[in-house]
Amino acid sequence: MKRREFSLSAASAATAATLSLHLATPALAQPRQFKEGKDYAKLSKPAASEAPAGKIDVIEFFWYSCPHCNTFEPAFEAWSKAAPKDLHIRRVPVAFNSSFVPQQKLYYTLEGMDKLTELHARVFRAVHVERQPLNKDELIFDWVAKQGVDVAKFKEVYASFTVANQVRKASQLQEAYQVEGVPSMGVAGRYYTDGTMAGSMQSVLQVVEYLAGLARKG
Repeated sequence: MKRREFSLSAASAATAATLSLHLATPALAQPRQFKEGKDYAKLSKPAASEAPAGKIDVIEFFWYSCPHCNTFEPAFEAWSKAAPKDLHIRRVPVAFNSSFVPQQKLYYTLEGMDKLTELHARVFRAVHVERQPLNKDELIFDWVAKQGVDVAKFKEVYASFTVANQVRKASQLQEAYQVEGVPSMGVAGRYYTDGTMAGSMQSVLQVVEYLAGLARKG
């Protein structure tokens, strides 16, 4: 979903779900040749990386309210579990305007409370299946309470300097990678790709593996 298409209304989300950024059928057996400027972009200025020494930073930029991100999530989760061990894979929630910030804070608060593995997929389900927007603080607090989370502790972390700093860094990364839509991916602080460029989200994962290979070669 592109930046200009974002809307939290149910009607807009339904319309967006019909767009072409969706999981395609499995790729053909023959290896594809990926080209800079077509399948991926090379950043003019390297982005910050949090990967440990010997690891390659791989980022999925996403938004909980994006229908394409919801569709892509199971494939990305399965791929990340089977990916090469030298990939440092992480998610970064985007914010194309201030209304996105509560969901950024939701993500980082769940991460900080070690609840992300348990509740990340549930957030997508709440938004896209149960039709709970979770786009305002009080809506989020009510929802996490129903998940058995300590709400007082959640609010403390949610309002903390640590989460605010993580949100700030997420915005900086989004800008550094020049993210125009989600889901999209950044590799090694040097490369960016998305479904429009690669042709499908299945192909995006293949492009990411190809770019990781370039990064290994230095």
